[in-house]
Amino acid sequence: MKLLKKKNLKSMYKTTKITLLLFVLFISGNTIAQVPDEIPDTQIEPPLPELQADKGVVKDSTSRFKKVKLDGIAAVVGDYVILESDIEKTLIDLKNQGAMSEDITRCGLLGKLMEDRLYAHQAVQDSLLVSDDEVSLTTERQIQSFVAQMGSMEKLLKFYKKENEASLREDINKINKLRMLSEKMQNSIISEIEITPEEVRQFFNKIPEDERPVFGAEMEISQIIKQPKATEVDKQKVIDKLNAIKADVEENDAKFSVKAILYSQDPGSKSKGGFYSITKDTGFDKTFKDVAFSLQEGEVSEPFETMFGFHLIYIEKIRGQELDLRHILITPEISQEALDSAKKELDTIRKQIMDGKYSFADAARNFSDEKETKFDGGLLRNPITYDSRFELTKMDPTLYNQVRNLKDNEISYPILEQDPRGGGPKYKILKVTNRYDEHVADFAKDYTRIQQLALTEKQYNAIKKWMAEHIEETYISVNEANKGCEFANNWVKE
Repeated sequence: MKLLKKKNLKSMYKTTKITLLLFVLFISGNTIAQVPDEIPDTQIEPPLPELQADKGVVKDSTSRFKKVKLDGIAAVVGDYVILESDIEKTLIDLKNQGAMSEDITRCGLLGKLMEDRLYAHQAVQDSLLVSDDEVSLTTERQIQSFVAQMGSMEKLLKFYKKENEASLREDINKINKLRMLSEKMQNSIISEIEITPEEVRQFFNKIPEDERPVFGAEMEISQIIKQPKATEVDKQKVIDKLNAIKADVEENDAKFSVKAILYSQDPGSKSKGGFYSITKDTGFDKTFKDVAFSLQEGEVSEPFETMFGFHLIYIEKIRGQELDLRHILITPEISQEALDSAKKELDTIRKQIMDGKYSFADAARNFSDEKETKFDGGLLRNPITYDSRFELTKMDPTLYNQVRNLKDNEISYPILEQDPRGGGPKYKILKVTNRYDEHVADFAKDYTRIQQLALTEKQYNAIKKWMAEHIEETYISVNEANKGCEFANNWVKE
């Protein structure tokens, strides 16, 4: 989708540009999703300048950023202090993430750091607290990921110049606590905001015709899946192997994590020794969760089957309604005979659709083995937007290559595909059920997207209103060197 050209939204996008860049660093509870050149300490209260990688700090040669005293106080927001070094280090972190220097100003960066701390300060005032267990669990997940990337805890400590694991955990805990408080406050502000159809219409009508958003070419795609079945003999081989692993863990004190690395076929956890942390609301297979929550700490499950294959679960720690577990997935071998049978069945279904015996949607509902799509006539959902449209320039390359040459009403021949989630191979046929050329936004055709844009603007305005009100009633101090900044918010309270 191309960027909006609407003039009265331009200021919103400009103001949020730095927010989006910082969001790369702090998104979804994974403050540092990949081991960077430095751990950003922009969320520490008080900041800890020494938390950085074991390498020289890159000198910022961009002339637009003034040289500052790195240990000076840039601003105070409520109970939180922002050091000049926080601004400089955040700038370096953003550049290491690939941000363009022209997208960032030092004053804009300081303003964003002050916003984060105002959210966190007010969250505490409003009793929107995060528990130490929540923070510790997030930190544990991150450290597990870091160790997997670095190879060992010793390498990780050396990389971050920390003497011991406790010191590293303490610093990351502080980062996570402020970020989580900030997120809770922001979610609280916008959680109950809704948009009515009339508000959507008014939002759209305010946009001059020559400035309406342009949406790129899109398509809707449907599929029918046939999942070849393993024989009972092949299933029993897997069960026997998992039982042998279980016995080795229980009787010989073998490490479950090592067994997971050696034998698990789950791409999402194999490299982490099978580790997952889940709650009953985690979007995992229901059978998997039922088994996991029936076990005691330190217990290994019996082998059990889901749509992905056969599993063993080991419960490492129970944290109230949250489980730390390790898991091994092994998928039974699928014979060539089973693969050939699935392909032949799809060939028959394809011919029946083309002969008019079934519509593609009816065939999907009657014959597809994929529960997620069959009851919707095989219609695929975009994993990013959750609607049915896929913008061509943003499609998964594999899927795009499978459908790009399909003409209207044409159905692909059976395509063999491995399940990226760890299940066995499957065959599928695909059809492009709708096409949408690049076009200027149309209220009727693009209502869902226009609705989301209108809701985003309404949420943005609510945030701005909240920010203005709480800046007035919160203790805020900006040092003299920064008072000349043209902030998006009235931090200087002129």
